[in-house]
Amino acid sequence: MRLPQFSAVHRRITEIPLLVAVLGALFFALPLRAKVVVDFDPNLDFSKYKTYAFIGGVENLVAIQLNPDLIEDRMHHTVVRELDKRGLHEVKPEENPDLVVRYWANSPAQLDVAVAGDWGPYNAYVGGYWGFLFESVSASSKKEGALIIDLIDPKTKGLAWRLYFVGKFTNPDKEWKRTDEEISKGFEGYPPSDKAKEDKKQERAEHPPKSQ
Repeated sequence: MRLPQFSAVHRRITEIPLLVAVLGALFFALPLRAKVVVDFDPNLDFSKYKTYAFIGGVENLVAIQLNPDLIEDRMHHTVVRELDKRGLHEVKPEENPDLVVRYWANSPAQLDVAVAGDWGPYNAYVGGYWGFLFESVSASSKKEGALIIDLIDPKTKGLAWRLYFVGKFTNPDKEWKRTDEEISKGFEGYPPSDKAKEDKKQERAEHPPKSQ
């Protein structure tokens, strides 16, 4: 009678590594959650921004495996939806908007050379206090890509607010729904709360400005 009991216990013990292996395989087969990071200038009064103009993507940095027209249409729709929910109103670029909105979608290799190319009237904003999170995102997106949305003050030509989406979006038809949902969550941080501003000031105090 003891031998069967031992066999049953032994069988359960030997099954544990197999169960762990199966669960591990299932875990790693699940899609990894995208990383969304928000950065902003904590010294700004965001209530002064009432209008915005969408100026599209930085053409020379849009990843070549993406359809620029498709991405631009979807990005425009997402930006309008999120900013309109927050009381801002879209105008044309020539109508003196309070903010201009642009995006850049990059493959991992392109993110490393982001400062190259023609940025027009607004620069890349990868130095100064913006450099800390930019370098962090650059490091975490080596095997993926980064979609960056910038809200820029055209009067000062200063970056006001930035959203980073790090993940896979090489197939917009298949992956855009998830990307859109993550971007929407990122916009929940606009405008920044008073607490978020204080936290950001502390973060910038701990991380000196990066050289341009």
